[in-house]
Amino acid sequence: MNTQKKTDENIKNFLSILSDLIAFKTISGQDNNDLINYCDNLLKKLGADSFRTFDDEKKRVNLFATLKSKKSSDKMPIILSGHTDVVPVSRNWKTDPFKATLKDNKIFGRGSCDMKGFIACALTYAPIFSKSNLDRDIHFSFTFDEETACQGAPLLIKELDKRKINKGICIVGEPTNMKIIDAHKGCYEYTTHFEGLAGHGSAPSKGVNAIEYAVSYVNKLLELREKLKMKVKNDSVFNPPYTTLQIGKISGGIARNVIADKCKVDWELRPVVKEDGVFVNNEMNNFVNEKLLPEMKKVYVNSSIKKEVIGEIIGFDRLNKSDACELISKITGDNSRDVVSFGTEAGLFQEIGISTVVCGPGSIEQAHKDDEFVSIDEIKKCFKMLEGIKNNSIRN
Repeated sequence: MNTQKKTDENIKNFLSILSDLIAFKTISGQDNNDLINYCDNLLKKLGADSFRTFDDEKKRVNLFATLKSKKSSDKMPIILSGHTDVVPVSRNWKTDPFKATLKDNKIFGRGSCDMKGFIACALTYAPIFSKSNLDRDIHFSFTFDEETACQGAPLLIKELDKRKINKGICIVGEPTNMKIIDAHKGCYEYTTHFEGLAGHGSAPSKGVNAIEYAVSYVNKLLELREKLKMKVKNDSVFNPPYTTLQIGKISGGIARNVIADKCKVDWELRPVVKEDGVFVNNEMNNFVNEKLLPEMKKVYVNSSIKKEVIGEIIGFDRLNKSDACELISKITGDNSRDVVSFGTEAGLFQEIGISTVVCGPGSIEQAHKDDEFVSIDEIKKCFKMLEGIKNNSIRN
């Protein structure tokens, strides 16, 4: 079969798989078992071994599957990594968001770009890998709830470390226009809950206004935000070069004339270095325990302030030597490296010793938007990378 026929066949298979994946409504927090079963069954038919890790309810699941090499060698295994969840959709789509629509050389559908497109590419190439005379293992890592502070991946990473699968090259296929990304900031997400004492608005001293204490809490966060701007590393590769902090949502109270007994604040940090996250959390814990909470308890002993950790995604650090980046550069001929502002699961793989790169089809400009799409041209670039992985994984 000539090159063009191979490409056409691959595109045909890709479109079929991506259509199936998009049809699974795997919005973050929802059950993704059907999609995982689909992927697992496809890979098992090719001879792959697999295992799963679950959330407490077994409603959400990670899959790790392996096509074993035909011969032992010293070549590092390859991990093709993608998350299965997608963000919610609005009513403004021009097409059905859960039905793949091919138009103008683009495939529209929720997750087509972020990041079921990459998963479909990996699954399209799985039969090609299985028929090749591989001398290194090819792993497939598919996780849940990356979009909500990477809740699934840590469970998988813990199991990988336990099984001594902590060496190799991991390609996280987030949309980067197939450019090499070798660093990003961390992302720490929190919700702080305030509980005071309700009462009539005409007698504020007889109640504990949760909203007012939440405002003091926010003001302290904003004070720390200014301090973070002063902690810039001289060699920072990020823009902005410092750790950012922002307030995402404040909600509480029931009426103007009722002292609010409940309030919550959603906030986030994007640390350049882990120490910045430690600094902010220590400062806020001290502020709560030494000032805010004692003041609340003077009026109502059962007052409380509780910080809920939604997720703490560690950063992805740039390394002088990266086997993962060097492999992709060798395949694509592109030696450039860049950083991104969004978070990924890359730092989690890196933390246990796996050389990691973020590189995948599509643009982050399309992710999370109405009428999300990935172009066929981007998919062809991804196929070229996967073909290069195959050629670098065949016994001579």
